[in-house]
Amino acid sequence: MPEAVPRTWTITQLAEEYAVTLRTIRFYEDKGLLRPERRGNQRVFGARDHVRLGLVLRGRRLGFSLGEIATIIDMYDAEPGEVGQLRYLLDQIVVRRTDLEQRRDDIDTTLRELDEVEARCREDLKRLGERVSGAVGEERAARTAKEKPNATRRTQRLGRRDG
Repeated sequence: MPEAVPRTWTITQLAEEYAVTLRTIRFYEDKGLLRPERRGNQRVFGARDHVRLGLVLRGRRLGFSLGEIATIIDMYDAEPGEVGQLRYLLDQIVVRRTDLEQRRDDIDTTLRELDEVEARCREDLKRLGERVSGAVGEERAARTAKEKPNATRRTQRLGRRDG
């Protein structure tokens, strides 16, 4: 029975599969997160690097630093093994979650403060006898809508000024 040939990937194949650039893969290789074989000038990635790239990208999406990702991934290759890796990962998840919850609280506070300042400005304008234009409300709506092409925005701004 013939021996199974291990699956390999070129850098281009990995980039396409994970929807990243070649530069991204080279960067992770430079950082020691990936260690492809070299066949002449060509990089050949095995199953280990294929899995590692997936883990690196997942870690980045979760907001982990490359150092934290390296620590977690390298635990596969050394003691204390999978149990230690999972415990470390759980600890890092708690830290990351706490950080994100604090950021969310900070954003919520900032939005409330902006609402208060906006309301005071509108009241001051009313008190001063100025008509509160819909421009502020339009700008707020534009922030939540999809970006329009620059030319369209310029035309709208010019139209608003002329009107």
